[in-house]
Amino acid sequence: MKRIFRVGLIATALLASAQARADLYGYVDESGRIHLSPTRVDDRYQLFQKSPPAGSTPTPADYLADATRPGLGATQSQDRAQQRAVAGLPAAKPRLVKAHISQPYNKIIGKVAREYRLDPQLLHAIVSVESGYDALAVSPKGAIGLMQIIPETGERFGLPASELSNPHANVRTGARYLKFLLSTFNHNLPLVIAAYNAGEGAVQKYRNTIPPYPETRDYVARVLATYEARGGRTPLAAGGLVETGSRGRVHATLAPL
Repeated sequence: MKRIFRVGLIATALLASAQARADLYGYVDESGRIHLSPTRVDDRYQLFQKSPPAGSTPTPADYLADATRPGLGATQSQDRAQQRAVAGLPAAKPRLVKAHISQPYNKIIGKVAREYRLDPQLLHAIVSVESGYDALAVSPKGAIGLMQIIPETGERFGLPASELSNPHANVRTGARYLKFLLSTFNHNLPLVIAAYNAGEGAVQKYRNTIPPYPETRDYVARVLATYEARGGRTPLAAGGLVETGSRGRVHATLAPL
């Protein structure tokens, strides 16, 4: 029901915007709820979509083309099945980190996973691939910490750059971003992972498929392999289970064939 509600909310917002031919702004709050407005109410609101040119009839493709700013692009419910999204990815070995290296962060990751109702093994897989559990890691592109959050993404989700090296704050921000991406891409796990690496704008640019960037395709393959090796259920193994229910049970979501 939650998935249907979210998709319905966005579809309604898109329809209303199309009829009014107005820009649409939005943001995601701490609980993962999407807020939309025809005007930029405050600094939290970012451009969701631009109005179509006067005299034109907007289509879903128009809204995808207008998704120019990473963060809040147009979403469509016509994603390919997750199995198809995985097809063609390069072979990859899981990145498994020794237990004594990951152990200091197990409690933090478990707590954040429960808070955001995410599969902790998904968070572990991303941390493994992103930083190898190095809380002080900084990439050449400026990504910081366990989940390699870039300062712009941290600011979007309420975390200043000065706090990105804090393990708990870093994982929490990464989880919030993942929660947003799961909603944006209809729980299609390969697309969520691709967007985590390349930005949701890049995934939307290629019409909700994994971008043809070698780095991104390798990244998706490595995260999926690591997730599966840690006991997570990837799209290759019954549907990409990434969210949990109120009692910690993991829910499956399959995109339509």
